[in-house]
Amino acid sequence: MSAEPRELSEQQVQEDLMRLDAYRSQLNALLQQYQILSASRTEHLRARESLEGVDRAEPGAELLLPFGGETYVRGTVARGAPVLIGIGSGVVVELDAAKVTELLAQRVTRIDQATRDLEGQMSTLDERIQLLSRRLDDAARTGSGSDVGRS
Repeated sequence: MSAEPRELSEQQVQEDLMRLDAYRSQLNALLQQYQILSASRTEHLRARESLEGVDRAEPGAELLLPFGGETYVRGTVARGAPVLIGIGSGVVVELDAAKVTELLAQRVTRIDQATRDLEGQMSTLDERIQLLSRRLDDAARTGSGSDVGRS
């Protein structure tokens, strides 16, 4: 591409505006996925820490067991008791705590990788948005594409 701005036709400006809108929508969707992954990561870490805390607790120590909706029940956990964990599609299996802790750690690793991949996609989209925005700003300044794209 040459260093001097190239004039855009009104159709090109319209296409760029539609593309810019599509990129922004995609970026918004990726941001929502990012938030879901972040919440999931926090939940998995909290579960792992809770399991490790149960192992460190004195035998017969009283714990608050969360039921959701800010509702808790006082109870005790027998050391070495099996743990129930969801494995997808509504299926729950019973495993020993060490295996569950390992599975949770693996899930956090996969979530971290998915987060990094998402960050890369968001960065690419952001670069495209910036490039198109500059192109449209240049077109508006040079007067190409009539008054379309001026804000």
